Amino acid sequence: MSNPETETSHAESYTEATPLESTGFDERRKQRIKGFISLLKDPSLDYRWKAAEALGNEGDASAVEPLIDALKDPYVDVQWLAAKSLGQLGDPRAIDPLIEALKSDDKWLRIGAATGLGRLRTSRAVEPLLPLLKDKKKTVRKTAAWALGAIADDRAISALKETLNDENAEVRDAAQKALDSIKIAKTGKNAESP
Repeated sequence: MSNPETETSHAESYTEATPLESTGFDERRKQRIKGFISLLKDPSLDYRWKAAEALGNEGDASAVEPLIDALKDPYVDVQWLAAKSLGQLGDPRAIDPLIEALKSDDKWLRIGAATGLGRLRTSRAVEPLLPLLKDKKKTVRKTAAWALGAIADDRAISALKETLNDENAEVRDAAQKALDSIKIAKTGKNAESP
């Protein structure tokens, strides 16, 4: 049998980080982010795409400009992950570069840009996203529908209704979910992420 006077509860044994420990954590985080940013320029494609992806997870505004630059990387592997990460960061500086990336010849960059814009939920992206509902690649159409649902702007309703007739069932499903998201947004709920 244990002695209640000598036992410490779990809550009592927990200690908060001291200001010095917090400063150390913040400093390590800043160094990690700087490291990822420098890896965006590394000669190794693997390091660049992994860095582009990691920077979105870090959630630090200092990564926005380097990720915008990475939209022009010679390899689409880096470009589309940079686009998705820009959406995760939620910084409005990414809107125009992502809208421009929607015009890419590469489907993966169009997909990444649509995903990023959907996560940013900016109404400025509605008009540029609408043509992607008729893209020749089904994944682009599907992602554009999701993004329009996430943005939840009434201007997309007509085009999404047309997309309900798409030849691909996944695209039709995404269009229906987008229409549902727009309807739900009017009641104050959020759309799901892809």
